[in-house]
Amino acid sequence: MTSQTWIITGASRGFGRALAESALAGGDHVVAAVRRPESVADLAAAYPDDFLVAEFDVRDVNAAAGLMRATLDRFGRIDVLVNNAGRAVVGAVEEVTDAQLRELMDLHLFGPAALVRAALPAMRARGAGTIVQMSSQGGRMSFPGVSTYSASKFALEGWSESLAGEVAPFGIRVMIVEPSRFRTDFNAADVLEFAETSPTYREVLAGVRADMAGTDGRQEGDPARAAEIIVSLAHGDDVPLRLPLGREAVERISGVHRRGLAEVERWAETARSADFEDVPASARPI
Repeated sequence: MTSQTWIITGASRGFGRALAESALAGGDHVVAAVRRPESVADLAAAYPDDFLVAEFDVRDVNAAAGLMRATLDRFGRIDVLVNNAGRAVVGAVEEVTDAQLRELMDLHLFGPAALVRAALPAMRARGAGTIVQMSSQGGRMSFPGVSTYSASKFALEGWSESLAGEVAPFGIRVMIVEPSRFRTDFNAADVLEFAETSPTYREVLAGVRADMAGTDGRQEGDPARAAEIIVSLAHGDDVPLRLPLGREAVERISGVHRRGLAEVERWAETARSADFEDVPASARPI
């Protein structure tokens, strides 16, 4: 395979770490954009010629251009951008603060958007590139207690779907990855955040809170296998716009589509009746 240059945010652990290891093992170059450079010191020592550590906070949108310059200065190109850094906040809509909601939007939408804008000129110049947006099955469906997380991932997915159509004519691909539960640190006590519990929702969300807190280390998904799939696709000729990862993601997302289609069909006649009767359906370019 031809060597590629990757930028991976949140590469210190979880999916980001697994992706960095898989790409490096395959002979690729990796720029690890992390808040704590010491967290990837072992990779820097093991791959001195192929690995660059960049201290980077995804929420700082003004730092995106500098990260891209550092990548191009070191490796001369950018082939794959992986927007991976992320975490969750668990709590009812009335429990989560504006600050918590805005922080996740910064982390999962505004930060990735800034990095994509910074990468696109170099990708367009080469007529190639792959943008990997690490979303979640929670980016296609939601349930009580995860409104903040799902809101940010839904936003990322809608933004990315539009992006895919805009950049396809330039040879740039977009892949939205939607994992189920993988054995990363996502559910670890020092990563997963719980909003302050209110008496109103204590019992309503008790099961959700216990499930989210108790699954760390018991998730069914293997990050190394997931990384191998993503790296292989990035090197291949075809990538899906959306890639559910894990059995649970396949089943849950399929179920969401089936229920959604059934609901559309149930209310179709009522919905159609909202149109003017004497105006034909408009022809659109999409």
